[in-house]
Amino acid sequence: MKWPNNARCAVMVTADFDAETLWLSRDPANAKRPGVLSQGIYGGVRGVPELLKVFRSYNLPATFYIPGWTAEKYADRVEAILADGHEIGHHGYLHEWTDPDKPDEERATFEKGLAALDRVAGIRPTGYRSPAGETSPSLIGLLKEYGFLYDSSLMTDVFPYRHVMPDGTPGPVELPWHWSTDDAPFMMFAVQTPRPLFTNDHIFQVWRDEFDAIYELGGLFNLVMHPQFSGRPSRTMLLRRMIEHMLSKPDVWIARGRDVAAAWAAENE
Repeated sequence: MKWPNNARCAVMVTADFDAETLWLSRDPANAKRPGVLSQGIYGGVRGVPELLKVFRSYNLPATFYIPGWTAEKYADRVEAILADGHEIGHHGYLHEWTDPDKPDEERATFEKGLAALDRVAGIRPTGYRSPAGETSPSLIGLLKEYGFLYDSSLMTDVFPYRHVMPDGTPGPVELPWHWSTDDAPFMMFAVQTPRPLFTNDHIFQVWRDEFDAIYELGGLFNLVMHPQFSGRPSRTMLLRRMIEHMLSKPDVWIARGRDVAAAWAAENE
């Protein structure tokens, strides 16, 4: 793969700005658990500004995937993200978990999320990331119907690729990610579903090793964060450490999702 500026590999620095929807979609009963929801609130109140501060200090372009509900509640944060030149992608409405047996509901929430982004900030996103890392057989059809350039929901490869529709026509570009480059498996915790919280050194080693391997392959390193986790004070230190490691390598291209998808398409088609 030949990347812009003769780069060796491409990097997407992304943030899923779920806020409270992360917890509401996991368990509707969390609506009555202020302690659980406060983690999501932290993401909106403190986490997003802290991440923006980090990105600004390195002059890095990022992509934020935002559910419609989050955009409606935290419109000021949406405005701040756009003011810094970052991309905003579609991420459902209430971070709904896809039920492949209910395509009508999937369409309704997809359209509701789109409408919210448009209403709040006049956004017509070109990229989509599915909530909870799962999609459905009908999702790619929805993305093509609504003119999306790319999807970033699957883990099929470390290189972008083009979806092919059932009728043989081209679909959106896929920008793959993986759980190993997502902060949630290492930082997410709730009393109802306890799991270990890992140290920065542990997470850095996992992220660094995956980046170094993808760098050697010349692929796409897709870093996935959540403001309520990576926006914590010590975790922003981890993010800075990771950014500096990536920037220490020659010929690394860090770009927004829409730019990565467009560059891949221009080079490969």
